[in-house]
Amino acid sequence: MNTALAAVKNPNSSIPAGADLLEEISRLKKEKNAVILAHYYQEEDIQDIADFVGDSLDLARAAQKSTADIILFAGVHFMAEGAKILNPSRKVLIPDMRAGCSLSDSCPPAAFARFREKHPDHMVVTYINCSAAIKAQSDVIVTSTNVVKIVERIKKEFGPEQKIIFAPDRNLGAYVSEKTNTPMLLWQGACMVHETFSERKLIDLMAQYPEADVIAHPECEAQLLKKAVFVGSTSALLRYALETPKKQFIVVTEEGILHQMRKRSPDKEFIPAPPNNNAACGCNECPFMKLNTMEKIYVTLRDENNEVHVAPELMQKALKPLERMLEWSV
Repeated sequence: MNTALAAVKNPNSSIPAGADLLEEISRLKKEKNAVILAHYYQEEDIQDIADFVGDSLDLARAAQKSTADIILFAGVHFMAEGAKILNPSRKVLIPDMRAGCSLSDSCPPAAFARFREKHPDHMVVTYINCSAAIKAQSDVIVTSTNVVKIVERIKKEFGPEQKIIFAPDRNLGAYVSEKTNTPMLLWQGACMVHETFSERKLIDLMAQYPEADVIAHPECEAQLLKKAVFVGSTSALLRYALETPKKQFIVVTEEGILHQMRKRSPDKEFIPAPPNNNAACGCNECPFMKLNTMEKIYVTLRDENNEVHVAPELMQKALKPLERMLEWSV
């Protein structure tokens, strides 16, 4: 971990020159009884300093179990909101308030409310990658880890004729619909990162690495998922890469997960799938996730700024579907 350069990155930083960020953050965590939760898509240094690294379901569970006075969520805003909903009495911080989510933004609460009103006989199953306002309109929240299990449970408990709205990710919804043989009404949202992957470039990469297993996140488009040997959540992709004897993998998701894959399986090769030629950046990184930095984590912990607030009434409404998710994921 290279912490010495953090202050140099920002010439206007209030961090003293030469400060050891790793040491300073560790000190602040102890002094303030704080815990750092980080998503797999965070930069490597942040993953390494975090008390817990995981995907959305792992982090929701970690937030629920936390006994810390301060939860610093190194992820995006909807994740920090979720931590606040599950821990209303604790202070929840996020390193950069601008760390939003294109998928969450693709589902405006007012528009979704009108959509729901047109389909009052539908149960609302909502992917966790959404705002607190959308969670509050939901019957149950899901993650890419537990969504198949929860949809199957709905069919068992409410009957196969139960109608379902799935929001906000159309790609994940289509995948789950096919996987569970369950027709669902899909909200037409999507993740900008998972929709930038190029099928043509993936085919070229598969020709270049014929022995590699293609593994993909279900937020990707259907034509890419069909080329994958394994489709699963971020944690499931990590587990598959660790457990299979194969030595080469083409990974079709945000490239932050490659850090954990390489750490845990240094004898294996992990190749990030490339975006299309028209992608806004030349990478497969989430620009929102990458707004968080070690420097920002230090300043946020030190000053206890960037606190995440959720209105009490909204928090109460959003809590029930989140708790139902955790209960049904056991």
